[in-house]
Amino acid sequence: MLLRSMLLATLALAAPAAAQDDARRQAERNLFERVVEIPTVAGRTAEFRKLTALLTAEFRKAGITDVKVKDHDNTQTLIARWPAARPSGKKPILLMAHMDVVEAKASDWQNPPFEFREKDGHYLGRGAADNKGELVGVVLALQELKRQGFQPTRDIIVLFTGDEETMMHGARRAASEWKPLIDAEYGLNFDGGGGSVFKDGRAEGFYLQVAEKTYADYKLVATNRGGHSSAPRPDNAIYALAGALKAIEAYRFEPMINDATRGSFTQAAANDPGQYGELVKLFLANPKDRESADLLEAIDIGQTRTRCVATMLSGGHAPNALPQRAEANVNCRIFPGVKIEVVRQQLQALAGPDVAVTTIQESTTPETAPSPLREDVTEAFRAAVHTRFPKAPIIPYQSAGATDGSYLRAAGIPVYGVSGTWGLVGEKSGSHGLDEKLLIEGFHGQVPITVDLLRRLAGN
Repeated sequence: MLLRSMLLATLALAAPAAAQDDARRQAERNLFERVVEIPTVAGRTAEFRKLTALLTAEFRKAGITDVKVKDHDNTQTLIARWPAARPSGKKPILLMAHMDVVEAKASDWQNPPFEFREKDGHYLGRGAADNKGELVGVVLALQELKRQGFQPTRDIIVLFTGDEETMMHGARRAASEWKPLIDAEYGLNFDGGGGSVFKDGRAEGFYLQVAEKTYADYKLVATNRGGHSSAPRPDNAIYALAGALKAIEAYRFEPMINDATRGSFTQAAANDPGQYGELVKLFLANPKDRESADLLEAIDIGQTRTRCVATMLSGGHAPNALPQRAEANVNCRIFPGVKIEVVRQQLQALAGPDVAVTTIQESTTPETAPSPLREDVTEAFRAAVHTRFPKAPIIPYQSAGATDGSYLRAAGIPVYGVSGTWGLVGEKSGSHGLDEKLLIEGFHGQVPITVDLLRRLAGN
């Protein structure tokens, strides 16, 4: 009888807790749905105003009232500050994410891209994975910390930009004219990092982004006096440009390594007892060996060197005339430590004298070195992840793409990608593509991880 009474008492206590969990998850889902269904695409300024108004209201619900919304460049950037309740004298920490998403053509999607929905254990909608899931996660974590009565010992600053996917003016301005509002000891970028988990629940690892490649577009232009197409000449602008592009296609830049890529490759070698693991070990033993680097680059694209690829092409002015002009855009993701101008010179040498190669200056991101690995950030992230995945390794890595973090690094603020979301091993998120999605458990599970991380970094 006593055992039965104890069991009934346990069940009675568990029922309200389960109901609270269900209510919290529903509230988290509802906010995510509202954010995804606001189509914050470049040029739709009114939609950004809707989102910043919503986010401002959510911050104020948590008692964070110092919220500034900056109108700029046909978009908006939001900066919020939670002042330290018990100041320790430490500089603030900066939490980063972006509000904008890549455009989506409705006719290409199975469902409307800005219609939030659930399918096969995922939340779907444009921006779900990049970067609105993590953005909402930051808001939810701060609300939960406020609910728990947490008192930070340093200011916590939030930077949500509105053009990370395009011109990055928000990050540029934050690192310069708005720097007094966001200056911090370091930034935590929730547009980087994240975990990879097997279907049985084991974590392959969580990634700590400490570096990213430099972005640069180059214009290749071939010009010619042209003439009548009935009298072809050997100096043809289209042929000259085509030859330059083929030379660039075949070229392989020098292999390189840094602390970020060494960390991720070391973990990869430890996890793979097969041929891939042996290949990684060969590269780690001698990163200058082109044979092993080329083989590895074919698998881990962009991780061993600078990569350039043609992305746009135009030429000629009439079907019955020799072309007077042909031009192409070549996009490069440049390994940290390599100068944009050095890459331009290499492209020019490959293109030859009949093609002019110029840098599209407004396209470039800053040339930055990897952020130094900080023990406090690494260990706090490890401990936070281990609250959910006790054996998950924390793997430093380098992004092949660019984020707002590069502008902060260039301004002297180290940045670390620490997203607490996760996806399934081998499964694509559809980021920038069709039917973009985020694992439901990964979305909700990020909140307690971020709460724990901020407690450790802003509560000591």
